[in-house]
Amino acid sequence: MILTKLSKELENLSKHGDGELILRNNNNVWHLYLVRSQLLYSTGGIHPVRRWERALKQHRPSWNWRSESSQLSGSRAWECQLLDRGFSEKHLSLIQAKFVIRTVVQECLFELSNCSDFTSDWKPHQNTLSTFSRVVALSANEIQSVLATAQQIQEEWEDAGLNKLNPNLAPILLESAHGQLLPILPQYLNGKSTLWDISSGLEKSLAQVTCSLLPLVAKGVVKFQEIPDLPVPTAKEVVPVTRPISEIKPTPLNQKQPLIACIDDSPVLAHTLRKMLVSAGYQMLSIPEPMRGFGQLIEHKPDLILLDLLLPNADGYSICKFLRDTPAFKDTPIIILTAKNTKIDRVRAKIVGATEFLGKPPQEEELLQIIHKYLRK
Repeated sequence: MILTKLSKELENLSKHGDGELILRNNNNVWHLYLVRSQLLYSTGGIHPVRRWERALKQHRPSWNWRSESSQLSGSRAWECQLLDRGFSEKHLSLIQAKFVIRTVVQECLFELSNCSDFTSDWKPHQNTLSTFSRVVALSANEIQSVLATAQQIQEEWEDAGLNKLNPNLAPILLESAHGQLLPILPQYLNGKSTLWDISSGLEKSLAQVTCSLLPLVAKGVVKFQEIPDLPVPTAKEVVPVTRPISEIKPTPLNQKQPLIACIDDSPVLAHTLRKMLVSAGYQMLSIPEPMRGFGQLIEHKPDLILLDLLLPNADGYSICKFLRDTPAFKDTPIIILTAKNTKIDRVRAKIVGATEFLGKPPQEEELLQIIHKYLRK
């Protein structure tokens, strides 16, 4: 099946860096943007702008996203730029952004599931993506969940015998419909809303909405018609939303930017810390799961480590002791970050080899002072 093939395609790309998977079928093209094997966004196919607006109406209806269009650049997908801006301007929460991405990806995958086959190309990206992009991108487990949902929608559509219909068609009520009992409100039958739009607005399944209209189509009361996509936001050549670290704070050619590893499972804290550190001229390596990420620590050899005490399936004190017993990190400064800021915790942290102890969430000025204190040595 097509989605199974796509799942394997995504799995094969898990060892690649940031990039774009381009899928083609006849005249349709889809673009799937990946960040370290995680799926950030998908677009293309039929009505990508309607799809985007539909997802926002569902999860963040109060955001006037077109007002942000003047800030777009031509450097990367406008949807990804708007997700960045939506979060930075506090129009979107992390959870809302995740839901928008999931909804859009599900619809793209549904479209792909109805293709007989597709060809694929991989285009690596060299530009630096924002920290926010790396936080909201769908993990391997989330990708499988979205694939399963798309498959379920497709199977329901097929079981209802709707294979020859396109959900991007818009139903329109004809003049001969006077006195007819309508299964949905007439406002949805003005030829301006697609079956996808109606399904989302009524919070009913796509197959259920479409099947309810088929008897009226058979009577000649309603007909389906093609409608165009909404206008694409205009990109302007302005300063990109996301800038490479080197542009945020220039670093002399003979001076290496210190790398700081953050071992913490909170994506929100990781995002906050990255903003603090990058603006101060540091690089940051995020490690949400310490044991799985140990190879990354060995590979990159950070100049300083920020370590949370409460970690999934791990104890921060044990991790600190483990790092101290590892020759590569014998002398690396390890700053404990935790909300458990008691005298006993501080003593225990010192016993296992912690360099410093900092309350959580850390204050920017205090954090940077401590980092500077140890890295300038």
